[in-house]
Amino acid sequence: MKADDGMNAHNSQPAPIRVMIVDDHTVVRGGLATFLLAYDDLELVGEASNGLEALTVCERCHPDVVLMDLMMPEMDGATATRLLRERFPTVQVIALTSFKEEDLVQGVLAAGAIGYLLKNISADELVNAIRSARAGRPTLAPEATRALIQSATHTRTQPLGQDLTERERDVLALMITGMNNSEIAEQLVVSRSTVKYHVSNILSKLQATSRTEAVAYALQQNLVDYPKERP
Repeated sequence: MKADDGMNAHNSQPAPIRVMIVDDHTVVRGGLATFLLAYDDLELVGEASNGLEALTVCERCHPDVVLMDLMMPEMDGATATRLLRERFPTVQVIALTSFKEEDLVQGVLAAGAIGYLLKNISADELVNAIRSARAGRPTLAPEATRALIQSATHTRTQPLGQDLTERERDVLALMITGMNNSEIAEQLVVSRSTVKYHVSNILSKLQATSRTEAVAYALQQNLVDYPKERP
């Protein structure tokens, strides 16, 4: 028994970092899966094509780190990140996206992501970010850092609503016509979860507690050009 115990202790190695990939593009998931195979301390344990599926896969495969795309059907990455962190608080999430807009950076970091990286990073940068995330250390792309700095500056110097993105203004204009989230999603050809995400950002940026309050402020301040009648 003692010999066996000694052998096990001698041969013991740290368990590999369990990684899950969430992205709606099959080619991207395949490329990331191939990349993970090159590192002995990383192990691919699950894949999902949208945020909703990610919740189910995460419960089954118990990852340490999730690489999360942001713009996906069914459920966007920020919403999925928030729900994953609520249900599985030990799981770390790295946003891995092609977008660097301020609202996306703020949204997913507020949801609990520990990192924000763009898909054009090098393999070494990505693997180091995964290792850092497992250890509880954040990693931000330079573009994400700049977006946060710009957002903080705008918050201090601009009146409410001036930091709305173009897409948020589109959504707000349709909110003013009385459309609900489903109707806005159909009009803009996006998912309802994406509209819900934008509406949440709009309420936050306008410091409004309801859609009605946000619409009233937008009309008062002439924040958007809106149709006089519903399209």
